[in-house]
Amino acid sequence: MELRHLRYFRVLAQTLNFTRAAEQLHIAQPPLSRQIRQLEETLGVELLERGRPLRLTEAGRFFHEQSAALLDQLEQIAEGTRRIANSERQWLRIGFAPSTLYDLLPELIRQLRRNEEMELGLQEMITLQQVEALKAGRIDVGFGRIHIKDPAIEQVLLREEPLVVALPCGHPLLGQPLDLKRLADEPFVLYPANPRPSYADHIMALFTAQGVNIKVIQWTNELQTALGLVAAGLGITLVPASVQSQHRADIVYAPLSEKTAVSPIILSRRAGDNSPQVRQCLSLVAQMNTGPQG
Repeated sequence: MELRHLRYFRVLAQTLNFTRAAEQLHIAQPPLSRQIRQLEETLGVELLERGRPLRLTEAGRFFHEQSAALLDQLEQIAEGTRRIANSERQWLRIGFAPSTLYDLLPELIRQLRRNEEMELGLQEMITLQQVEALKAGRIDVGFGRIHIKDPAIEQVLLREEPLVVALPCGHPLLGQPLDLKRLADEPFVLYPANPRPSYADHIMALFTAQGVNIKVIQWTNELQTALGLVAAGLGITLVPASVQSQHRADIVYAPLSEKTAVSPIILSRRAGDNSPQVRQCLSLVAQMNTGPQG
């Protein structure tokens, strides 16, 4: 399947007429028909009901909707690429751990988007993945929760966020003072399972420092999945306090007595990267980080 197949099919799906579609595409009708047949053979489905009038099949309607959105996105990427190449725009790519979306990152994104000369790319990834993406040039800045020792990467601790316990509604521990030693007797839902080291290792290290270990009854790769399993009564978990902003009706969040039970928010970037877009990002982060913290 090639891009021309998608472009040809989009015009045909819009006109539902081979003659008019061929005219708009500035090609003859027989080559257009062959290209559409090739597309159907590649997909292994019929995209058209070839009667009078010409109609899209159910599969054709789905393919038209999805492929048209893909072509629109590709055109935006091409336009952005041309603008960047012509120095009309800068490109800033941010990797972020999901839990950082509940803290300063949403406001940072809003601030960055106000710069009409900047193209912003966002990609969800944990800290270890961010480090590899930074070194490969796939992202420019990362927001995660793990300290990594790597001479190619510079990290800045933005803040340490208190951890809270996520418990299902009706759990026997609700309303009681909670500390890590008491929680160690509970089954845990922990995330992410891979890759490691990760936030999960940070959580387990907190318990190890108290001389206890936890029993992980279920590993997940996503924060939302972990919370869903907690709500189902499978176990409990620890999450950064900002996650409470979700206000889930099936989960209760409770504080911990240990003030040392925190999760850092860490900004990572390539060592020595002083590009204008990275400098602007760092400047905004510094301004936001010195303001009131919730």
